Amino acid sequence: MPALEQFLLIAMVHFFAVASPGPDFALILKQSISYNRRIAIYTSLGIATGIILHVTYSLVGIGLLIASDERLFTALKYIAASYFCYIAWHCLRAKKPVNENEQENSNNKSGSKTAGASSSVPVANYPSAKKAFFTGFLINGLNVKATLFFVSLFSVVIAPETLLSIKIAYGAYLVFATGVWFCFLSFMLTQERVRFVLQRKGYILDRVMGVVLLILAIQLLLSDLS
Repeated sequence: MPALEQFLLIAMVHFFAVASPGPDFALILKQSISYNRRIAIYTSLGIATGIILHVTYSLVGIGLLIASDERLFTALKYIAASYFCYIAWHCLRAKKPVNENEQENSNNKSGSKTAGASSSVPVANYPSAKKAFFTGFLINGLNVKATLFFVSLFSVVIAPETLLSIKIAYGAYLVFATGVWFCFLSFMLTQERVRFVLQRKGYILDRVMGVVLLILAIQLLLSDLS
């Protein structure tokens, strides 16, 4: 398959994979609801960096080793399930905000009327940029479905005879495209009109995403038992 056709196929498959609801989307939604645009974007960059991990071990063959070694793969699934449960726990603890007037006054007093601010959480309790980035990196790096996706992509879709330099270029695109998508999502979720809705009903979405993450964790554990 010509390199251009390969690239277009990779881009299409990746778009559908990254746009589908999953742990990454759930985390960005949570960060946008609970904190602000800055935190969500740093988390998005962490998610994109997690792609580097998947691309790297797929290129050097470690991905195939993980997928073929039952003990390694099971260990990774348990670690991922545990981390999903940890994030889900925080999502499920989301509380209904105080009435809108009190919340607006609180935001004004705390000086949090910055672009994309959409939170009832005090600014002092916001995670650091480093922590937000690391959270995004972990949620993606530990995602077993992402592991299987990239192993399949680099062992099936991309021809074995493809030059290493071209494979690296594909990987760079995947990292870039993932970062752009989640930064765009972060920007949209923290738009003023969307923020207004999230301020009032965001805790519901937060809890729903918590349930989604719990379901994903349970699926991972059940797949280990099947």
